[in-house]
Amino acid sequence: MVIIMNSYKLKIVTPEKIFFDGETEQITVRTTEGDIGILANHIKYVCNIVAGPLRVKQKNGEYREAALSEGILKVSDEGVTVLASTAEWADEIDLERAEKAKQKAENILADQSRADEFGRAEIKLKRALARISVGEKHML
Repeated sequence: MVIIMNSYKLKIVTPEKIFFDGETEQITVRTTEGDIGILANHIKYVCNIVAGPLRVKQKNGEYREAALSEGILKVSDEGVTVLASTAEWADEIDLERAEKAKQKAENILADQSRADEFGRAEIKLKRALARISVGEKHML
């Protein structure tokens, strides 16, 4: 039995580029309230997203995963728009670089003399952990 799902327009934008602009059947993204899924004809909705995985169900039924950093998601009649600070497809993640960024952020957080850098280090740590999580799944 084949189930045909409706698709909708998804646009993912970062400060550097349009990361994705196309049709999808479903996305799953991490918000400040937990993971949410968006299907076609979803009610209008706006929320904050946090560093974590983004799963995009393609029209062929396969999923593609990316690591997103913080941003905003908006569902409207025109489709879904995600504005994120950064976005990387799982197959583009440099795990070695992500591990180094994680270690650097952890070192700053452990150093009490660098308290003025804590906020920024926490953001970098969350981003690195999201990249590592998504990248390691892709390697399996």
